[in-house]
Amino acid sequence: MPTEVLRYTAFAAEPGGGNPAGIVLDAEGMSDEEMLSVAQQVAYPETAFVVARTHDGARLRYFSPAAEVPFCGHATVATAVVLAEREGSGTRVFSTAAGDVVVDTRTAADGSVQVAMTSVEPETRPIDPVRWERLAAVLGLVVGDVDEGFPVLESFAGNWHPVVVLADVELFHQFRFDPAALAALKREYGWEGTVTVLHRTAPLEFEARNLFPAGRITEDPATGSAAASTGAYLRAVGAVSPGSRVVIRQGRHVGRPSVLLVDVPEVGGITVTGGATPIA
Repeated sequence: MPTEVLRYTAFAAEPGGGNPAGIVLDAEGMSDEEMLSVAQQVAYPETAFVVARTHDGARLRYFSPAAEVPFCGHATVATAVVLAEREGSGTRVFSTAAGDVVVDTRTAADGSVQVAMTSVEPETRPIDPVRWERLAAVLGLVVGDVDEGFPVLESFAGNWHPVVVLADVELFHQFRFDPAALAALKREYGWEGTVTVLHRTAPLEFEARNLFPAGRITEDPATGSAAASTGAYLRAVGAVSPGSRVVIRQGRHVGRPSVLLVDVPEVGGITVTGGATPIA
């Protein structure tokens, strides 16, 4: 029997925006090879597979066209929207390879679903100087390009992401990179998420470019795991106060404008809020 794949876009700021995800609701019994094959055929940044239903939610696995990834935020949000549309809104717990993720869904009067996704316990760590030197070389950056007060760190909220904040807006928009070289570096260092490059546009607003070379994809339009990791990063460097809501705009460099709302509590998981809609 052919596998039914639902297609949704998450975090869209306007029609045609957001990050597309595949969702397979009945993946119990599918092999790793079958899931990877489906993800390759779908050819989105990630496809989420519901491999089991639990008493309070579901167990999910995620595949990009290249490999399995521990966690994918936008596909999690899309899956939460699908389940809310079919089974009703409320709170669910999704079990993932990165840990348990809580999704709270609310349905508006117009039928649209909003999802507040709270990450696993985040971590940050200084980036090894050699790692930063090699990453900067691939991105064509030098130390002086980094915004003062925003040290380069690795941040985790489901996946490890190097986080780089650039001071100059023109450099942020115009830098180039070699996708093959970056993909090799990511594999070597275990960066299973994106390389997150930010520019601050207001005290609590950032524009993001999330670099994710996988197959034909080089840059992610909207990255929930990176948004959560960004919230953890900003908390770690003291750039936000507890209870702040950070607005992250992403995707215009690839023609898919997106908005992610990031709530940063004093401690614990970071909450990323957004919605998802079917792709015609």
